[in-house]
Amino acid sequence: MYYVYILRCRGDTLYTGITPDVCRRMRAHRDGNGAKYTRSHPPLALEALWRTGDRIAAARLEYAVKKRLTRAQKLALIARPDSLGDLLPGLADLPFEPVPGVTLEECLEGSFHG
Repeated sequence: MYYVYILRCRGDTLYTGITPDVCRRMRAHRDGNGAKYTRSHPPLALEALWRTGDRIAAARLEYAVKKRLTRAQKLALIARPDSLGDLLPGLADLPFEPVPGVTLEECLEGSFHG
């Protein structure tokens, strides 16, 4: 199982990534060992999270969010995580499930158990 996530980072920027272990990845971002981007733009909030079955599907979604969506579209997706099929119709047939209500703090504390 893999997850795709959107973080709100310092400077009100958005970062999208994938991981099989959400809590481990959030701690890595916080500690400066995640992505190069989050070293200079530390995460402030976990804005959206989706569960998918495999790495290939997660990578396809991550790429589409990063490269095909504008900031306004990403914000719309954050507001309605179940609107993936509307914003990215080419991915509508893939099994993505929004995981609502998970916070960065829960992940950092290790209390999220996907």
